[in-house]
Amino acid sequence: MSTPAGQVGSKRQTIDSVQRLSERLRAKHKGRITGELIVPARAGRYAPVPDALDTRLKNALAERGITQLYAHQREAWDAIRAGQHTVIVTPTASGKTLCYNLPVLQSALTGEAKALYLFPTKALSQDQVAEILELNQAGDLGVRAYTFDGDTPGDARKAVRTRGDIVVSNPDMLHQGILPHHTKWAQFFENLRYVVIDEMHTYRGVFGSHVANVIRRLRRICRFYGSDPRFVLCSATIANPGELAAQILGEEVHAITESGAPSGEKHLLLWNPPVINADLGIRASARSQATRIARTAVRAGMKTIIFAQTRLMVEVLTKYLKDVFDKDPRKPPRVSAYRGGYLPTERRATEKKLRSGSIDCVIATSALELGVDIGSLDVCVLNGYPGTIAGTWQRLGRAGRRRRTALGVLIATSQPLDQYIVRNPEFFLGASPEHARIDPDQLLILLDHVRCAAFELPFREGERFGGDNLLEMLEYLQEEGIVHPEGDTWHWSADSYPANAVSLRSVAEGNFVVIDISEGGQTIVAEVDYASAPMTIYEGAIYLVQASPYQVEKLDWEGRKAFVRKTRADYYTDAIDYTKLKILENFEHSSGERAETARGEVHLVRRISGYKKIRYYTHENIGYGNINLPDQEMHTTAVWWQVRPAVLEAAFENRQQALDGFLGAAYAMHHVAALATMSEPHDLGRAVGDGDAKWFATVGANGRGQIRSFEGGELSPDAPEQTGGRFRPALFLYDNYPGGVGLSAPLYDRRAEVVAKAREMVHACDCLYGCPACVGPILASDEVRGYSPKTAALLVLDLFGAGDR
Repeated sequence: MSTPAGQVGSKRQTIDSVQRLSERLRAKHKGRITGELIVPARAGRYAPVPDALDTRLKNALAERGITQLYAHQREAWDAIRAGQHTVIVTPTASGKTLCYNLPVLQSALTGEAKALYLFPTKALSQDQVAEILELNQAGDLGVRAYTFDGDTPGDARKAVRTRGDIVVSNPDMLHQGILPHHTKWAQFFENLRYVVIDEMHTYRGVFGSHVANVIRRLRRICRFYGSDPRFVLCSATIANPGELAAQILGEEVHAITESGAPSGEKHLLLWNPPVINADLGIRASARSQATRIARTAVRAGMKTIIFAQTRLMVEVLTKYLKDVFDKDPRKPPRVSAYRGGYLPTERRATEKKLRSGSIDCVIATSALELGVDIGSLDVCVLNGYPGTIAGTWQRLGRAGRRRRTALGVLIATSQPLDQYIVRNPEFFLGASPEHARIDPDQLLILLDHVRCAAFELPFREGERFGGDNLLEMLEYLQEEGIVHPEGDTWHWSADSYPANAVSLRSVAEGNFVVIDISEGGQTIVAEVDYASAPMTIYEGAIYLVQASPYQVEKLDWEGRKAFVRKTRADYYTDAIDYTKLKILENFEHSSGERAETARGEVHLVRRISGYKKIRYYTHENIGYGNINLPDQEMHTTAVWWQVRPAVLEAAFENRQQALDGFLGAAYAMHHVAALATMSEPHDLGRAVGDGDAKWFATVGANGRGQIRSFEGGELSPDAPEQTGGRFRPALFLYDNYPGGVGLSAPLYDRRAEVVAKAREMVHACDCLYGCPACVGPILASDEVRGYSPKTAALLVLDLFGAGDR
C-alpha cells in the first residue's frame, strides 16, 4: 500500500547511520565493491487539492494530515476525471493509491458509480481495503468496500455483489468467479465506472497475455450491460508502461511517469564475492556475503530485508540468520521468512510485525517485491541479480520508504548474468528498465478465452475478439461440439464450465497442500503450486517452513496432498531434472557452410529423476535419492543451432570434447539471450540433445558432459548404436511456456548477436578452464581432461558464428 502524501513515518532515521554502514562496508571490503551509486534525496512537488473534491473527502484527507497532493496525484485526478484511461508509473511509496482512490471515492459519494479493483495477490487486496476503511473512518464517508476472492464466505458473496461500492479482487477470481456468473452481478456491471489494475508490471509473459484476454471479456460484458468504465493502471518502473497498458486494454492510455513525491537518499553498492579458487574461477557464495552484510546491518540496529531468488534459498538464509539472532526460543523472533506457499495467516502476521517494527530482518522472494505496506526498512540486500533492471529497482525500493535514507547491496552469484552486471557496472547504472512483453493473441491462450467468452455471452456475426480470425476459431469450436450457430449468433452448447479448465498463471491447476502428520495429527502448514510441486515435495524431500525442517513421507499426486513429519535433518534437498526436446516443425532456417540455425515448434519432456542431500554450512553433497513422478510435457517454440557432422568431427578430437563444448556454449548463450530478448532467465530454457528426443546431454557429478536417454540411462557419445547411428547435437533455447509467448522470434532475429556476445563473455572471463561465470560449473581442469572445456565452448561458438555469416 502506498504511503499517502503528507504522511511521515513515526520514527525518523538519521542519514549518518546508513552512511556509517556504507563507509564501513567500503573500507573493510573495498575489493568486493565493483560499483556504487548515490541517488540524492528529492524534494516533493505539490499541487492543491481539487476544488471539486467532495467536502467529506477533503475532511478525510485533512484528518490524516494531507492538505495538498503530490503533482502526479493531481495530474492523475485531472486525467481520470476527464475520462481518460490512465497509467501511473512512479516509484515505491510515492502515493499511487491516492491517484485512483480520490476519483473513485468522489464518484461513489456523488452518484451510483461502482469500481472494481484488481490486484495480483490477496495480500495487496486486503491492504487496499484497509486503506479505504481508514479514509472511510476519517471522513465518515459510508463507502462500502469489500474483498471478493476465494476466501470470501459463500453467505457473504451476495452482499458483496449487491451492496459493494468498491469490489477488490484479483484477475483469477474475475476470470473464474465473476465473469462466468455475470448475471448475478448485473447491478454492479450496469453501474461500473472504474476498473483499477494495480502492479501492472506483473502482468507480463503468459500471465499478462491471459489477463489481457480476461480484460477483453470484462469489457465485452460491460458493453452488454451498457457501461464503459475508465481504466486506471499503476506500475513499477518499466520501459514501456503506455504500450503495455494499451496492450492490456486494447486502447490508447495516458501515461503519467514523473513523480512528485519526495524521497530519501539512496546508496547502492554492487558487490562481487571474492575469488577463492583462481584457477577454476570459483568465488565465495552470494549466500555467505548476504548473511555477513545482514548480520552487520541488524547488529547496527537497522531494519533489513534480503531478497532471494528461490523459496529454498529463502529458507536456507533464514536458518543461517536465525542461528545467530533467534537462539533463545523464549524471546520473540527477530528474523522471519516470507514467501509464496505460506498460509495466509502466517503471511499476514509477518506483514503486521514488519509494520510495527518488531522484526529486524525478513528474508523474502519476489512475494514482497510488490506494494504491500511493510513499514520502514533501512537496508535491502539482493542475494543475486533478479534478472531484470526493473525488478532490481523495485526490490531496492522496499527500503527507504517514508523518506528514509536507505542502503541497497546487489550481491552477484556466479551466474553469467550476475557477473556481467557487476563487472560492467556502467551497464546496470546507466541502462533503462526492460520492456514488459505479452502476446494476447497467442493462439492457445486466445482460443481458451474465446471458449470462456462464448460461455458468458453468445458471439454475434461481425464481432471481434483479439487480432485473429474469430470466425475460424468459432468454426473450430463448432467441430469440437462446444458452440453451434443459429442465424448470425454462435451459442454455447457444451456441458463443461470452461473457465475452470483455464489457469491464468500455469499450465495446470490445483495447488498441493502440505499436511503435518507429526504426533498423530493432520495440520495444513503450507501450500505448493502445481509447477513447483515436483521439485519441492517429492517423497524424501526436506520441506522448510520458517527454516523448520519437515520430511515428506508420502506424496498423493492425484489428491494434491503431501504428508510431512517434523525432523531434525542437518541437510536440505535439491531436485535433479532432465529435459529432452523433439523438433516438430521448422518455421525459419538459416544455413552456412559450417552450421545452421532454425526456429520452430518442439515437443518438450521434463523428468524429475532424483535429488541431492546438501549439508548446511559446508554445502557438501552427502547423498542421493530417487524421485518417481509423472513426466511433464509441453509444446513450445525454440531456436536451435547445429554444426554440420563433418565439420564437427574435424573440429574436435573426440565427441566428449564436442559435448562439453555444446553444454558450455548453451550455458553462456542462455544468459546472453535473456539480456538480448529483455526477458528473465527463467522465461527461456536451454537444452542440448539430438533433436529427435533419442538422447539429451547434461553435466554429470564429475563436471563432464553425459549423454543420457530417459529409458536407458547413460549412453556413450562414441557408441553409434546407442545414439541412433549418428552424433549431431543441437543446442536449444526455448520459450519456457506452453505454446510460447513470443520470445523465440526476436531471439532468432538476434541469433548472430547472441552467439557473438556469448563468445565475447566467455573469452573475457579470467578463469583458465571455464567457471560458473562463463560456461558453467567445472569440476576438473584441462590436465585431467586433456583439454579445456572453456576452449571447447569457444570453438563451438566460433562454428555457430561462422555458420550464420
